[in-house]
Amino acid sequence: MLLYNVSVKVDRDVEDEWLQWMKTKHIPDVMNTQQFVESHICRLIDPPEEEEATFVIQYRCEGMEKLNLYFEKFAPALRDDFNSRYKDKTTLFRTVMEILE
Repeated sequence: MLLYNVSVKVDRDVEDEWLQWMKTKHIPDVMNTQQFVESHICRLIDPPEEEEATFVIQYRCEGMEKLNLYFEKFAPALRDDFNSRYKDKTTLFRTVMEILE
């Protein structure tokens, strides 16, 4: 099992709008690709005083074949949609981890 992890710093001036959009649009769109079995969105609760809020979105995937299909077939359009709305208001990085237990 794999965990696709997206860490995002969001400017405070769009934090509430971004979070609502993620919960009602982006994450459901990612899950509708049928490549992931579950997702979670988390907020860092002990951040230093910064101009950005930090969130982590985690998607659980059954294996590399499904994850690669997501990256090839679905991710480009979903990333374009995200970037058209929040490119200048967010900083993010993505990681893929193997779940061992």
